[in-house]
Amino acid sequence: MTEPGPSSEHADWQARRRDGADRKAEALEKHRAAESQRARVMIREFVEAARAANLPTEHLMARGYDGNGRYRTDVVGWYLRRDHSIGIGANGEFYVMTVQPSWWGRIVGAEVPPRDPPLILGAGGRDGESMPMQEILRKRLEEGVHWS
Repeated sequence: MTEPGPSSEHADWQARRRDGADRKAEALEKHRAAESQRARVMIREFVEAARAANLPTEHLMARGYDGNGRYRTDVVGWYLRRDHSIGIGANGEFYVMTVQPSWWGRIVGAEVPPRDPPLILGAGGRDGESMPMQEILRKRLEEGVHWS
């Protein structure tokens, strides 16, 4: 019987490492999905409260990734950030209001797909730019029509 050689040990180590990375990635994805589900509940509650408070909706505009240009969208709802980078649709969806710049999009409008909402807006960004979803939704409701 032959002893396993260094290449066999290396292959086993690689397989264990790959399996560990796969498990971590799966756990992270489950965690993100659970956070998004909690954020979706908060957003649904916000939409109900905004409607009950007669908070007017508007057609949301997107900006190019480069910060230049404004693009019409078919999203109707409320902005959550004063820079108009985040929106909540009247349909209860979460939107990041940025698009790939294009001259055609400037003419006919741009499509902004809904995204999975985070529990913390701006997490991982610069200091002072992150805020819990619950807090930003509460502030938006409190400021009502005087928000700009």
